[in-house]
Amino acid sequence: MCDQDHFEQDRLEYEQRGLVTRRQFGAILGAGSMAMMLPEVAHAVAVTESEVTIKTPDGTADAYFVRPATGTAAGVLVWPDIFGLRPAFRQMAKRLAEFEYSVLVVNPFYRQMKAPTAPQGAGTPIKEVMSLAQALNETTHMTDARAFIGWLDQQPSVSKNLPMGTQGYCMGGPMALRTAAAMPARVGAAASFHGGGLVTNQPNSPHLQAAKSNAQFLVAIAENDDQRNPKEKTVLTETFDKARRLAEVYVYPGAAHGWCPPDSQVYNEKQAELAFTRLLALYGRALRVPA
Repeated sequence: MCDQDHFEQDRLEYEQRGLVTRRQFGAILGAGSMAMMLPEVAHAVAVTESEVTIKTPDGTADAYFVRPATGTAAGVLVWPDIFGLRPAFRQMAKRLAEFEYSVLVVNPFYRQMKAPTAPQGAGTPIKEVMSLAQALNETTHMTDARAFIGWLDQQPSVSKNLPMGTQGYCMGGPMALRTAAAMPARVGAAASFHGGGLVTNQPNSPHLQAAKSNAQFLVAIAENDDQRNPKEKTVLTETFDKARRLAEVYVYPGAAHGWCPPDSQVYNEKQAELAFTRLLALYGRALRVPA
């Protein structure tokens, strides 16, 4: 989960060190504004996008669904960070879909309110959205994962013969790991980017649950998160190795917590692009073969 005590401190530190530019971490003025545009996809496939609603055991979730305009593709479930479903994540999902994936980005806070849930996008003070994140737990993670993966499986654009992927950012990291645990027969790959709370001392820790799944993993850790919790990468690596799960656990130098979304105040384009290429490698390896 985002650490509001360090967020602004990190932004200033990384600007002073020249690791991100003012343009890169410039806060957006509204939920519809974009701080940066992501690089274009060479040879991108044409995509179709739509706003959708999904029935869950706890209500109706609003979401964004983007997929190749023709044919079928592996499904991907995206869990956004604490700032929720917004233009930056729609842009990220559309870019991924252009690589031939059917991508669903959900509003994880649908029980409380429809998106946008952060009035200023990633520029919203974390204290204003913290209560939304605190209302979620292991039970909601699991029930939502099953509902969203089930919805994807009903879509004509989603291949029934290929495994699905899932990825999460910040608080979405544990959700992605738990999605793999909740749907082990369907999820072949799970990725966490600057995820918070992946490793706890409880038996239901996301990393322990994920290790019992059938998925392959990518865990992208911010440099400053690693500095605060240097043991986490070792625990993750050892746990996945013991479970014989293929996993890439890597600390991204110069990257601050929250560095991947293009509207983040600490967006680091170079390291975000590196993380994206590793995601494509994971999906290319794990989602291109029949389950």
